[in-house]
Amino acid sequence: MNFMSQSQDSVDPVKLEKLAEVAIKVGLQLQSGQDLVVTAPVVALPLVRLITKHAYAAGAGIVTAFYSDEASTLARYQYGRDESFDRASDWLYEGMAKAYANGAARLAVAGDNPMLLSEQDPAKVGRANRANSAAYKPALEKISNFDINWNIVSYPNPAWAKLVFPNDPEPIAVAKLAKAIFAASRVDVDDPVAAWADHNANLRSRSAWLNGERFASLHFTGPGTDLTVGLADGHEWQGGASTAKNGVTCNPNIPTEEVFTTPHAWRVEGHVSSTKPLSHQGTLIDNIQVRFEAGRIVEAKASRGEKVLNKVLDTDDGARRLGEVALVPHSSPISASGILFYNTLFDENASCHIALGQCYSKCFLDGANLSQEQIQAQGGNSSLIHIDWMIGSGKIDIDGITPDGARVPVMRQGEWA
Repeated sequence: MNFMSQSQDSVDPVKLEKLAEVAIKVGLQLQSGQDLVVTAPVVALPLVRLITKHAYAAGAGIVTAFYSDEASTLARYQYGRDESFDRASDWLYEGMAKAYANGAARLAVAGDNPMLLSEQDPAKVGRANRANSAAYKPALEKISNFDINWNIVSYPNPAWAKLVFPNDPEPIAVAKLAKAIFAASRVDVDDPVAAWADHNANLRSRSAWLNGERFASLHFTGPGTDLTVGLADGHEWQGGASTAKNGVTCNPNIPTEEVFTTPHAWRVEGHVSSTKPLSHQGTLIDNIQVRFEAGRIVEAKASRGEKVLNKVLDTDDGARRLGEVALVPHSSPISASGILFYNTLFDENASCHIALGQCYSKCFLDGANLSQEQIQAQGGNSSLIHIDWMIGSGKIDIDGITPDGARVPVMRQGEWA
């Protein structure tokens, strides 16, 4: 098709096929008869076609794909009516929420240009993000509450590839990014499904140790960081494959190297600095520095994208509190690659991270049976947003603090202690 870049020829078709298979068989474990909703940038059409093939081969009901287009998105910012930035396509998200309520699975293909909106008016970007977050809430709740099996995989958009590998011609940059995506997604081996089974077992063992310790809080220390993150009452660590409320065991994020849980939204104190840039809705936010008091960010700055960061923090009451804390060893394959992906799905798996906003109900003991009121009473945060940003490095130490105040080494210089 004439809108597809010639550089897409740089993507290994065998590994792309394996990625599609892993998305369906490992990422979603799509069930026979289950509908599937797919969202993707239009440039990822080759992957979406393969995903659709594997979905129907696995017995899918109906596969429906929705595509975004960078030129169309930019046209809105260049020519759209000012009042339109306070609106979103709520009818679309209501339809998605209805599909999920009726049992559909959700698969997102990531690969947008991280810098798409970097030259646009931050106020308009912030307004559009806020409107979109509000409209998306009915669908997001089905995902964040883990009502359904869902998954995210990635495709090497040429614009993204050129940001990651700026000194290479576009076809070479795309080939390098594709290779990195395939390696991180564990599809560059003979049997990716078996490789994921082994990886999930390792992540389960890490989660089991942390759950056995029952820490009251974690203390992060390192350059620019002295942060105590209280953990929610009755929190549970998760990692790798998890079972959704619909009974399907899936791997929501491909790749994934993290074990994660829910912080206590009112028990976070101290200051922390980001260790990698955050790419958010087409804007790069770099060198984030924030200070928490009683769980709330009371001071925030960034060397780049500060206006957008503050717009994000003003989304709602929960946007300045934490909804997730995740541990990732500095020696993870993604970190060891030395590549800065400018994409949270990858960069968060190279580094310990925290997330602003909505918590995951599955990160509580018996979380599937807790009401939203019970989750909030135990310290779970509620917000329209959920935005991860990276705070780990080879210079960060983490101690677990027990309920009686004893300290247990969890990580030293970015590695499991």
